[in-house]
Amino acid sequence: MEKLKFEVDINAPAGTVWATMLDDATYREWTSAFSETGSFYEGDWNAGSEIRFLGPDGEGSVGGMIATVEECRPNEFVSLRYLGQIVRGVDDTTSDAAQEFIGAHENYSFTEADGVTKVEVEVESVEDWAAMLNETWPVALAKLKDLAEARA
Repeated sequence: MEKLKFEVDINAPAGTVWATMLDDATYREWTSAFSETGSFYEGDWNAGSEIRFLGPDGEGSVGGMIATVEECRPNEFVSLRYLGQIVRGVDDTTSDAAQEFIGAHENYSFTEADGVTKVEVEVESVEDWAAMLNETWPVALAKLKDLAEARA
């Protein structure tokens, strides 16, 4: 696994940035960087909860990832651990493709100083996805910045 790191400074309080990043409506907006056809989640961000990241798969079905929220400290930190993927609407935790990233983490940290919140994202990625993530995370964080600053 390769560990990727991304960050952005947002001129807004941590609570505003947190809400903008994780609320359903604005989540759909900033994550459009990852899927032009739409991205959303089912579940919640509470520690111990299962959360499913979903979107159209291009074949008329739903695809995505399954994770558990390992830790959640509102306005400060959230940690996800991947449990599997969703392929053509079906949970997959046993294929070779799913096994490659099961157990990988995605962590979001929020640090506020003088009204500016630094968002740091750490993603454990398989090599095949690293190039795509290196391209899309900066775009997604720029969208998050615009949305949060407009709400502040």
